[in-house]
Amino acid sequence: MKNALTIDLEDYYQVSAFSKNFAVDRWDNYPSRVEHNTAKLLSILDEGNARATFFTLGWVARKYPKLIRKIADNHHEIACHSNVHRSVYAMGAEEFREDTLEAKKLLEDITGEPIRGYRAPSFSITRDSLWAYEILSEIGFSYDSSVFPIKHPNYGWPRAPRFPFTIRTNNGSIIEFPMPTLQLAGVRAPIGGGAYFRLLPYWYTRWGLRYVNLREEQSACVYLHPWELDLEQPRMQGSVSALLRHYFGLRGTESKFRRMLLDFEVQPLNSLIEELKFDASATRRERIPEVALGELGAYLGEGS
Repeated sequence: MKNALTIDLEDYYQVSAFSKNFAVDRWDNYPSRVEHNTAKLLSILDEGNARATFFTLGWVARKYPKLIRKIADNHHEIACHSNVHRSVYAMGAEEFREDTLEAKKLLEDITGEPIRGYRAPSFSITRDSLWAYEILSEIGFSYDSSVFPIKHPNYGWPRAPRFPFTIRTNNGSIIEFPMPTLQLAGVRAPIGGGAYFRLLPYWYTRWGLRYVNLREEQSACVYLHPWELDLEQPRMQGSVSALLRHYFGLRGTESKFRRMLLDFEVQPLNSLIEELKFDASATRRERIPEVALGELGAYLGEGS
């Protein structure tokens, strides 16, 4: 069973946990580590003969276009991670459209290829921002990976499907590929990425992904940030919880990541979605259920 490997391409000072301390108009004032960290990540991926999807911040692409071309030239997929890392639910529809279009066009100009995938900063497509699917479909995205089907103070959609599903909008259909979770004894638990990958022991990640792959016969989408491989990044100021989420477990991330590349076969998310869509098995096709955007609430038993 193959899984998707995704990279959220952003610098250490652009994370949501420190957004109050590091405003966008001050980003140029901080020493960047994104080129160094991405080069290290690309080297690890080459060693493991692995390819990934890089959900790329427009701000990073604008400043480092050669880095984006290098990633694409190494046969990784370039996808969109917004323009300046603002949560979807913090913007109105028109602002979201402008932000996303700007980033998408920039990435397409740099790579010369259509950008098919989108991931919202901090998984911010939630029950309160489903209108984003209409806009993503309208401007040409074929898939999204912004939903974390868990309960979390800052994001999450606890009753969302745990596995890929298609949403019909007035502008066409778009596939949602949620972030990986386990569901045991009626409780959902996150696995396979970000702080959960750093904070929890690797045996949990390996066991959880194997459970999803072998017991549930489903693929998972795991994720990493380049700064999570960087022990020398500058130390920032913030709340205790933000500091713990950002720095705890950094020392072990690289070794865990290398082990994961040995234990699991990974590929870019768009490639995996295409395989799931066109699998010859009818049972596999049925694993991507389709539902109209306006019927999502009823489909999930949440009301209209």
